[in-house]
Amino acid sequence: MPQASDRAYVPFVSVENMMRLIHTIGLERMLVELADYIEEDFRRWPLFDKTPRVAAHSPVGVIELMPTSDGEQYAFKYVNGHPTNTKAGLQTVTAFGLLADVATGYPTLLSEMTVLTAIRTAATSAMVAKHLAPKGARTMAMIGNGAQSEFQSLAMKAVVGIDTVRLYDIDRAATQKAARNLAGQGLHVVTCATPEEAIEGAEIITTCTADKQFATILNDNMVGEGVHINAIGGDCPGKTELAPAILHRSSIFVEYPAQTRVEGEIQQLDEDHPVTELWQVIRGEAEGRVSARQITLFDSVGFAIEDFSALRYVRDRLEGTQLFDRLDMLADPDDPRDLFGMLERARG
Repeated sequence: MPQASDRAYVPFVSVENMMRLIHTIGLERMLVELADYIEEDFRRWPLFDKTPRVAAHSPVGVIELMPTSDGEQYAFKYVNGHPTNTKAGLQTVTAFGLLADVATGYPTLLSEMTVLTAIRTAATSAMVAKHLAPKGARTMAMIGNGAQSEFQSLAMKAVVGIDTVRLYDIDRAATQKAARNLAGQGLHVVTCATPEEAIEGAEIITTCTADKQFATILNDNMVGEGVHINAIGGDCPGKTELAPAILHRSSIFVEYPAQTRVEGEIQQLDEDHPVTELWQVIRGEAEGRVSARQITLFDSVGFAIEDFSALRYVRDRLEGTQLFDRLDMLADPDDPRDLFGMLERARG
């Protein structure tokens, strides 16, 4: 059988190689560097094609495609969200993504993104908190101690500088798991019996719960002045975490309004309720935190540009390593018009 040319091969990062790459770089260093990549792309926000993700909803979850391009590179991510999966021993979220050259349409990277999505979500949260959280914030309440909680905690440590995380989950075993995983990571870890206890003394409150329903994880009387709320659990229609009264007291910051108004906490508000786009804050075109008493809220649903940044980062960090496989993924006949001939020559 004829050998495929080099142009037929696409670098593929498996879960195993992604984990090796993370350990080679160091998780906290990767979180910091990826946060910088994401911030760099937020500064270029107007260059990107932007569209709400394409979603296929079912009673038990959602499957989504998340595409974007800066005109030179194109990226998409396949991702699901199935909160009940954990009952069957499965991940709530799985994902993979692709980066391609716009000029030729040829893919340049295929990668697992289940692990990478957790890291890019945490890096995004921390990058935003760097701009919006109270200066000198040292304590975060982490409400919801599932697969994302450790990454969120370490990203806030590495990028923002927190030194204490207060953990709470309705499932005590999840809190114990997170506490074990964070032991020895340079954080003071406090396990809490109630969300109210977790919030005590916290300048940053992160909510990351998974139930696909209108839920109230934070009541209005739980949230005092001057905090930054990082709400990342609500990410599809009918799924929220915050009481509407909290939203009315907060300055709300979003990634892409057309998506967040459908999927985020602000689906509970009127369509014309004012929000600020994060890229404008990062570029200095809009105000972020302006007072010590202000409640800032990052209504995070995840956007394709963050995945673009993550894939771009991984591609750059693969150079000079062997932490990828070469997939024979693209047909590349000697004569581009003779695909049939290539097939025939493979017969023997």
